[in-house]
Amino acid sequence: MARLVARALRLGRSALIQTGLPAGAYRQRYRVSYLMPILMWPEPVILVAPKPLLEHLQAVEIPRLQEWLETDKSIETYSDNPTGRGLMLAEPESWLAARLAVDSPLQSNIPTIIDGVDDLEVWTREQLTACLQPADWNDLMQSQPLEADAILQGRVLLTRAFFQHPAKPEECYLLETAEQNILEGLFESIEPNSLIPAAWRNFWQRWEANGKLRWAQIHREAGSFSLFCAPVQVAEVLSKIWDCQPVVLIGGAVDVEPKAPIFRQMLGLPELTSVKFSPDRQSELIQLYIPNWLPLPNTPEFQGVLIEEIRTLLFMSASVAGLTVLIVGDVPLKARLAAILAAEFGSRVQVEKTDVGENAILVTGWEFWREHQGELSAPHLLAIATLPLPSLENPLVTARVAYYKEQRRDWFRLYLLPAALNELQRAIAPVRERQGVVAIFDSRVIHRSYGQQVLAALSPFARIDYLDTTWLTQA
Repeated sequence: MARLVARALRLGRSALIQTGLPAGAYRQRYRVSYLMPILMWPEPVILVAPKPLLEHLQAVEIPRLQEWLETDKSIETYSDNPTGRGLMLAEPESWLAARLAVDSPLQSNIPTIIDGVDDLEVWTREQLTACLQPADWNDLMQSQPLEADAILQGRVLLTRAFFQHPAKPEECYLLETAEQNILEGLFESIEPNSLIPAAWRNFWQRWEANGKLRWAQIHREAGSFSLFCAPVQVAEVLSKIWDCQPVVLIGGAVDVEPKAPIFRQMLGLPELTSVKFSPDRQSELIQLYIPNWLPLPNTPEFQGVLIEEIRTLLFMSASVAGLTVLIVGDVPLKARLAAILAAEFGSRVQVEKTDVGENAILVTGWEFWREHQGELSAPHLLAIATLPLPSLENPLVTARVAYYKEQRRDWFRLYLLPAALNELQRAIAPVRERQGVVAIFDSRVIHRSYGQQVLAALSPFARIDYLDTTWLTQA
C-alpha cells in the first residue's frame, strides 16, 4: 500500500485501494502506510478524510511518524491555506466545495489522498444538494415585495399538496408533476436578480442543472415543509476532478471485484491501478451462521420466527463476555424486538446507544451502527435480521431506481446489491477483530441467485446452518 501511494506521488498515477477494513475505525494501523510516503514527499499533498479521523491523525499518528522519520513537513489546514507547500488536511466538505466550484483557486495538480471513499458518493451528493427551509420563503417575500402575493400563493398551494400525502415514518416525498409545476411557475414569475436570497439562487441553479432528484420533507406538527434538489448520479461531476491531479482513493470494501468496475462507474473514475486486500484467514475469519429453513423476510411468519431465533442465540451465548449487536433495519420490528428482549434480559438491552455496558445487547439500525461502531468494543456476536438492500419504500431510492430504468440498466445489480454488500462488509468488520460470530437470518442468501455474491463479500468465514454451542461459548 505504501508503494502504491509513493508511486502515485512520484509518477502521478492514480490508484484505488480496498483495505477490507472499516472506514471509520481509527484504531486501524493501515493509515501508517500512506502517511509515511506523504511525510517523506518534498512536494505538497492533500489528505482528505472525515474530521474525527483528521483530528486523530494530527494529534497522534503524524507527530509519532514525524519524530521517527525525522521529517519536518509542515501540517496545514486546507481551508486556511489551500495553496500551501506541506501536508494539507482537508475535510470532505471543504475539499469538494473547492474542487466543484467553477472558479476554484486551487492548484489542480496537487496529489490527493482520499481516505474513506466508501462515503464519497454520499459526501458529493450532500455537497450538491440545494435546500429551501421554511424561513427562506419569508426571506424571498421580503426581497421581492411586488411578488409577495404570488410567492405566498405558491407556498399555500404546495403546503396543501404536500399535506394530502399519507403520513409515513420518514415524511419524505418525491415532488409530483403538479408540485413541480407550481415551483416552476414561481420561478418564471420571479426573474433571478441580485436581490434574491442566496438559498433561492442556489436552488434554482441546481434545479435547472442536473437536479433531477427533487423531494420534500414534511414537518406536520409545525405545518411546514422543506424542499431539496440534488443530482441522481454524481459521476459526471466527479469525473472532471479526476482529470486534474493524481488521486489515491482508499476505502474498506467498495466493490466485490478487485478492479471495482461498478464503483468506478458510479464515481466517474477512469482506468486506474486497483488493489484489493482480503482479510487474513488466520486472524480475521468469522463464524457465519445462516439457517436455511427460515421463512423469507416478506412473509407473515418471518417476524415471529426471527424473534424466537434471536432469543435462542442470546440464551445460548449468555456465558460469553462481550458486546452483542442486533441489526434490524425495519423500524417497527426493531422497537418490538427491543421491548421483548428487555422484558427478559433487563437493562442489558439498549437501543442505539454508545454508552453501554461490557455485556450489553445493543439493538440498532444500519445507519447508527455504521456511524458509531468505531466507538464501541468489537462484538462477539452480530445478528443481522435482513440484508441491507435499500428499500423501494424510500422515495429517494425509488427515484434512483427509476433513473437506472430510464437508462435501461440493471438497477438491482448496479445499485441495490452493491449498496447492500458495501453496508454488510462494513458492518461485520469489527467482528473480525475477535473472530466472532455473525448470524444472518435472511434466507435470500441461500435461495436467491445473488446469494453467492453476498457470501463472497463475507469471506473468509466458517459457515454452519445450525446453532453450535461451541461457537457461541468460545467466541
